[in-house]
Amino acid sequence: MTYTENGTTIRPAKEADLRRMWELSFRDKDPEWKKWDAPYYPHEPMAWVAFYEKKDKLVDQEDYWLIEHEGTIIGMVGYYWEHKPSQWLEMGIAIYDPAYWNGGIGTTAFRMWRDHLFNAMPLVRTGYTTWSGNERMIRAGEKLGFQMEARIRKVRYWNGTYYDSIRMGMLREEWEELQNK
Repeated sequence: MTYTENGTTIRPAKEADLRRMWELSFRDKDPEWKKWDAPYYPHEPMAWVAFYEKKDKLVDQEDYWLIEHEGTIIGMVGYYWEHKPSQWLEMGIAIYDPAYWNGGIGTTAFRMWRDHLFNAMPLVRTGYTTWSGNERMIRAGEKLGFQMEARIRKVRYWNGTYYDSIRMGMLREEWEELQNK
């Protein structure tokens, strides 16, 4: 399954994509994207061989898809179960290449991923967690109709400053209402 809108595509990863995904995500010690994606957690580079050994968790998986823009792999979307028995799913996105930031590509990819998840599963709610230092991620969620469900104040510490943890969410009925507009 593949979704495309305005030159942006999300799709399951293939084995041939892994080298590019490694280059974007785990080759470098201090990649630019990590300043925005939970920088308070350490980033450890990974050798190509070690990354490739994880291929069974990355290739053709339901919970890990690639983002392409005009044929170039630039990031990923994914999800994990916070609590599967109650269908509590959290989603995420990473645009690794800064050349593709601030142009709406991430918002488009995140919308397609949100729609795919609601269409493919009997979810009551989906959401994501970010931090107050990543204003672009908060704005993207607000544009897509996510509600700020929680702000846990001053629990993320990075570069000498405390930040808030932000939990955004959307209920199925809110998503359905957006589909009918």
